[in-house]
Amino acid sequence: MLLAFDVGNTNIVMGVFKDSRLICDWRINMDSGKSADEYGMLIGQLFSYEGLDIKEVRDIIISTVVPSVVYTLQHFSRKYFGIKAIVIETGIKTGIMIKADHPKQVGADRIVNAVAAYTKYGGPLIVIDTGTATTICAISDKAEYLGGSIAPGLKISSSALVEKTAKLPKVELEVPGCVICRNTIQSMQSGLIYGHMGAIEYIVKKMKKELAAYCGEDKPIKVIATGGMASMITEGIECIDYVDRFLALEGLEIIYRKNRKK
Repeated sequence: MLLAFDVGNTNIVMGVFKDSRLICDWRINMDSGKSADEYGMLIGQLFSYEGLDIKEVRDIIISTVVPSVVYTLQHFSRKYFGIKAIVIETGIKTGIMIKADHPKQVGADRIVNAVAAYTKYGGPLIVIDTGTATTICAISDKAEYLGGSIAPGLKISSSALVEKTAKLPKVELEVPGCVICRNTIQSMQSGLIYGHMGAIEYIVKKMKKELAAYCGEDKPIKVIATGGMASMITEGIECIDYVDRFLALEGLEIIYRKNRKK
């Protein structure tokens, strides 16, 4: 079995693959202070609850945008499994050519999403990841990662709105159902959620034009959404073709198969 870690700024998504098939997944809060032993206890409990044999894990792969967690997870992998985990970093085979000005600055999460999306849906395509930050990335029909946009995620925007104002309260991120709202809570929800939807639609619209100019007007562009807030956001956005919850985990499994011999 393969144990995959997708470490974000807010959550860690973990998945277990058997014969290239995702058989189990979990989402936990990201805590950079957690020790290797704490991860060992947590993983042991999760495996036990799902009836999985932890001894069947043969490889571990890690994608993270939090560099401080890499050492802890590597130590966890060696101590509890006797495995040197594969980490998504420079030198790893992905099958995607990075066309950004500074390829090393492109987040591992964006690369993993691009690999999975291109493998599953082909190109050209646009990938929207609604996490702590909302990233919108363009991949050509020749498996080239061209770049993209990064915006504050919904939770960051909500926290900033509360912290930088004197009287606005903390609100649950729920779709209010209207934009002419008659109370403060729904007015905030409307501005946060519908504003985020509008920003995504506008960026995707402009990105489609630029991508079409690069790849050719005759090639249809697919738009894929993933991430923790994808289900909420995509309900009101018409430009999205597919919502794929497990894009990052599947990307990790694909990259693992490209690198396991190495």
